[in-house]
Amino acid sequence: MTIWQRMIPGCPEWLAQVAEGARTQVQPRWTTVDELVLLNQAKVLGAFQAENVADVHFAASTGYGYSDMGREKIEAVFARVFGAEAGLVRVQFASGTHAIACGLFGALKSGQKLVAAAGAPYDTLRQVISGQPGSLTDWGVEYQEVPLCADLTVDIPAVAEAAKTAHVVFIQRSRGYSLRPTLSIERIGEIITAVKQANPAAICVVDNCYGEFTEELEPPQVGADLTCGSLIKNAGGGIAPTGGYVVGRPELIERVAARLIAPGIGSEVGANLGVNRLFLQGLFLAPHITGEAMRGAQFTAAFFARLGYGVRPRWDERRSDLVQAVELGSGPALVAFCEAVQAASPIDAHVRPEPWAMPGYDDPVIMAAGTFVMGSSIELSADGPMREPYVVYFQGGLTREHVVIAAVRSAAYLVSKGLLASR
Repeated sequence: MTIWQRMIPGCPEWLAQVAEGARTQVQPRWTTVDELVLLNQAKVLGAFQAENVADVHFAASTGYGYSDMGREKIEAVFARVFGAEAGLVRVQFASGTHAIACGLFGALKSGQKLVAAAGAPYDTLRQVISGQPGSLTDWGVEYQEVPLCADLTVDIPAVAEAAKTAHVVFIQRSRGYSLRPTLSIERIGEIITAVKQANPAAICVVDNCYGEFTEELEPPQVGADLTCGSLIKNAGGGIAPTGGYVVGRPELIERVAARLIAPGIGSEVGANLGVNRLFLQGLFLAPHITGEAMRGAQFTAAFFARLGYGVRPRWDERRSDLVQAVELGSGPALVAFCEAVQAASPIDAHVRPEPWAMPGYDDPVIMAAGTFVMGSSIELSADGPMREPYVVYFQGGLTREHVVIAAVRSAAYLVSKGLLASR
C-alpha cells in the first residue's frame, strides 16, 4: 500500500501513482520557493529590527485608542516591509474589499474618473464601484473598464489612453473569478509606468490580495501610490484574526484613514483590542506561510494537469499570487471538489458546503473553508461561481502537506462520484 492510500482511504492505485509523479515533478520548483522565502524573511526581519519592535508594543488599547504606540509601530513596520512611505493597518478593516473600498473612496472625489486597468474587477469590487447604493458611481464617480486583450493580458496602450482623463487607475493583481493571468510585479510596474507617462497626476491603486510575498518586490516598489490588502490572506500569516492594510503616500493614507474612521480624526484613533502581537507575529510568519501555500499550489497544478484538467497557472510557471485555478468543466464536479476540500479541513470537516447567493457576488458561489479564522484564505480554501466554465479557485494552506492531502482527496472523491475516470 502506497503512502497515498494510507493517507486517503479509497484512493485507487492509479491515482496514487499520479500523485507520486506530481510530487516528484514539483521538487525542483519547491527549491526556488525556498530562496524566495529566505529573501522575504530577511526583509521582514530587517524591518522589525529597523523599527525597534519591542514587547511593549503588544499592549492592548480600548475605547478611542489614543496614543496607541503599538498600532503606530505596526504601521511603520508594514510600510517599511512594503517599501511605502506610510501605512494604515487596522482591525477595523472588515475585509480586503473594505480596505480597497476605503482606498478608492479616499483617492476619489465626485466628478472624477476611475479606470479599471485589468478588465472586470472581482465580483465584490464591482459592487463597490457601481450598481449599489453608496457605490462610487452613486457618489458621482465616472467609471471606465479597459477590456483585456484577446489573450487575456492587460491592454497597456489602451490603459494609458484611458488614464489621460483618469484621476485613479485601479490594478487588480490576482485573477479573481476569471482565467486571466495574475499580474506579476514586473507587469504592474509596466502598467504604472505607462499610466504615469500618459498622466503624471493619476493615482495608481493596487489590489494586492493573495500577492504579498509571492515575489521579492511589492507594488509600492514599482510606483503604486496606494496598495491594499487583507490580513486574513498572505500578510496576516494565518495568525491575524481579522483586519486589513493600506500602504502608500502619506497624504493619501490620511485620506483613507478619514474614510475608514472620520474626517478630522483619521488615523489618530482606533483601538487595537489586543491584536497587536497577532498582527506582528502574523507578518513575521507571512513569508514562510506564503511559501507553504505556493508549494501546495504547484503540486495541485502538476497533479490535476496529469489528470487531464486545464490548470492556471501551470506548475512550472512563475507565480505572483496563491490562487490555483482548475477547470473542472461541470457544476457537479465543482460542488464535489469543494465538498472534498471541506471534508479535508481541520475545522467543520463534517459540514457540507452548498452553492448560495453570497452578498456581493453575481452568481451563486460554493465555498469550502474549514478554517481557524472564518473566511481566511491564507488557510486552505476552495471556491468558485456556479457558472461556465465551472472553475474551482484553490488557494492558501498553512502547510504544504495539508494542501497536498486535500488535493488528492478531492480527486479521489471525484473518482468515487463517477466524475473522474481512470487516466
